[in-house]
Amino acid sequence: MSLSSLWQSVKDYAANDDPLVATANLIALVVVSNQPFYPLYLYWLVGPEIAPSYWLFLSTPFFAAVPAIARLNTTAGRALLPLAGIANTILSAKVFGVASGVEMFLIPCVLIGFVVFRPGERMIAFVIAGAALLAFTLLHDRYGTPVHVYTPEQYASFVKLNATSVGTLTAFVGLLVAGLIRGTEGRKG
Repeated sequence: MSLSSLWQSVKDYAANDDPLVATANLIALVVVSNQPFYPLYLYWLVGPEIAPSYWLFLSTPFFAAVPAIARLNTTAGRALLPLAGIANTILSAKVFGVASGVEMFLIPCVLIGFVVFRPGERMIAFVIAGAALLAFTLLHDRYGTPVHVYTPEQYASFVKLNATSVGTLTAFVGLLVAGLIRGTEGRKG
């Protein structure tokens, strides 16, 4: 399979006539495409102990399944994206510890939960936001000892890495939503 046909297959997999579903699919596949690089970022920015990051690949199939689930049920597909993010954040907090700042990923999970649902589906968005808030409120500082304990300096680097990743993901979602809004305004005019 050539690179161009592989790229076309990915585009076809993410495509959907519903712009909110297509947006959720794109976000999910961007997350999937970035997950293999996280251990490398960890190695370069935090230190050589990257084995704990392999646990995070447990979430990859869930992110990758978003477009497939959305083909069966658009609501379930859109909900799977932020819920997989929340679950991945909980797992990451257990694996790395809260000192890593990984709980910041709950912020884009909440944002995604709100932007991929229509006003009539707002209750779903509130449930997702509530799940993220509950995860933080109930689990913060209750994960126990991480899989690997890093040094204070490494945790400081971890926080910078995760803050940058959260900021980038949040900005990406914002750009996608801005595109949706411009598209809606263009259809009205």
